Amino acid sequence: MSHPLLTAPIGRSLLKLAGPTTAVMVVQTLVAIVETFIFGRLGTDALAGFALVFPLMMMMTMMAAGGMGGGVTAAMARAMGGRRLDDARALVLHSMLLAVAMSLLFSLFAWTVAASLFRLLGGTGAALANAETYAHVLFTGALAIWLNFFFSSLLRGGGDAATPGRYMLLSSLAQMPLSAVLALGLGDWPGFGVSGPAISMLATSLVSALLQARALWSGKLGFRPSLVGIRLQGRLFWDILRVGLIASFSAFTANLTAMMVTGLVGNFGVAALAGYGIGVRMEFMLVPLAFGIGSALTTIVGVAAGAGDWKRAVHAAWYGSLISGGAIGVLGWIVALVPEGWARLFTGESQVIAATVGYITHVAPFYFLFGIGMTLSFASQGAGRMKAPFFAGICRLAVATGGGWYAVTHLQWGLSGVFIAIAAGMITFGAIISLPLLVKPWGPKRAKLPKTGGSDEPALDDRNLEPQPR
Repeated sequence: MSHPLLTAPIGRSLLKLAGPTTAVMVVQTLVAIVETFIFGRLGTDALAGFALVFPLMMMMTMMAAGGMGGGVTAAMARAMGGRRLDDARALVLHSMLLAVAMSLLFSLFAWTVAASLFRLLGGTGAALANAETYAHVLFTGALAIWLNFFFSSLLRGGGDAATPGRYMLLSSLAQMPLSAVLALGLGDWPGFGVSGPAISMLATSLVSALLQARALWSGKLGFRPSLVGIRLQGRLFWDILRVGLIASFSAFTANLTAMMVTGLVGNFGVAALAGYGIGVRMEFMLVPLAFGIGSALTTIVGVAAGAGDWKRAVHAAWYGSLISGGAIGVLGWIVALVPEGWARLFTGESQVIAATVGYITHVAPFYFLFGIGMTLSFASQGAGRMKAPFFAGICRLAVATGGGWYAVTHLQWGLSGVFIAIAAGMITFGAIISLPLLVKPWGPKRAKLPKTGGSDEPALDDRNLEPQPR
């Protein structure tokens, strides 16, 4: 029997898979707004310190949810679409081991070179101290975050978005009041300050991870995983990594772009840095909206690719990306029309407001292309076709950072020049991902077989062969 996602209408499948995840992402967008407000209450130094850590935090989150997590979703979807149940069962253990490895890398980074990075980005004094404190707490407990997103990816890859959506929605709702209490205190208790939101994120992620693990082991995907008796296989690690590494590199370049641009903005002072932190927060808050639809596309496209139905895979990719890009574009223009009102939600300082308005008015009108590019990059994970997202990320990095440096140092455009370069990078990103798929849609790769005496028979694509019984 074929997988249900191969026969159900794409719109209905997209709604079923994207609905719960998008709801979670919308709430997490609200979490981002609330936490920015909390840091604003703690003062400009706290806000600037958080702006220093934010790109690194988002890089880890994007890698866990959409980079390596996307690789996990795509691997599970292809296994389920190809009816390889033994591989699907084994992928759970392989994913957990990768989560442990990735969390250790981020913890090590936080305790060794993160402080030097924050200094390079312009962090000094109290802002730097706040950045270090927040980073040490958050990244030391990073395993909870990685397991939370990987368990969610496994469930979504198997076609169950409702279960992780429910648990992550509840944890996100709990995170907001918990962050406020832990950061600002309650009654006579002063709270933990900048460490509070980090502790809140770790606690709620751990609870969500445990609930999703229980769902997996109860047989939600039609099988019960096991941590014993499973042979570790390089091909299963590679099935995750061949997508996850490139997707993570794309997340890395996106956040490296943000960090390098943060360094450029830092040259204009703490107020500019705080204002940029508020402005760029809007961009990163729209990433979850693209993730909601994009993660559904990873599953739909992955199942179709696993079954060799490339026409359906391409159709689904365009269908979802245009919806995502349109929604994100509308939100961008709404904020662009009232930029000062957005800035005043978080601060009353005129210089910070001016920097925020400058960022939003230059960049937000191009969120449409950003949304299409982000969503198609998730669809590419399901298809296992990551060249376009890979090059798009590199080009965006070059245009935004190189262009920003040139605009400041040679054109003397000041802070506005940095924001113009960010917008140009966003346009480049969307174009490089979407145009190749428009010109040459995905199709089966032709296997390279050795010549056997001049036979004119075409090579077979092994992805279209029936799965062999084990």
